[in-house]
Amino acid sequence: MDIVVHEATADTAVLECSGRLNMVSAGAFRETVAKVVEGGRSRLVVELSGVEFMDSSGLGALVGCLKTARQAGGDLRLAAPSEQVQMVLKLSNIDKILRTYPDGDAAVTNWA
Repeated sequence: MDIVVHEATADTAVLECSGRLNMVSAGAFRETVAKVVEGGRSRLVVELSGVEFMDSSGLGALVGCLKTARQAGGDLRLAAPSEQVQMVLKLSNIDKILRTYPDGDAAVTNWA
């Protein structure tokens, strides 16, 4: 999985992900998020339009990263999840916990 980090504001980062968020890539995803949060950006937007596949390990990584962000006083939002990712979020009811937005800009500008 490829992750490109964009700095949106002083405390917000957008992580543009592509590929597969699964058992193989979940650890690297968690590490990237931890580094971003340690760098002072606790508001995270994870852009998932380029993620063609996510399994339970990827789901666990997202939930773990949500916890990391909240412990730092921030939050984690999802932007533009692909069809397969949306299905996994709905089947697991995680879509009730992780807020989803149509794109990264909407997730950043609607921060409350």
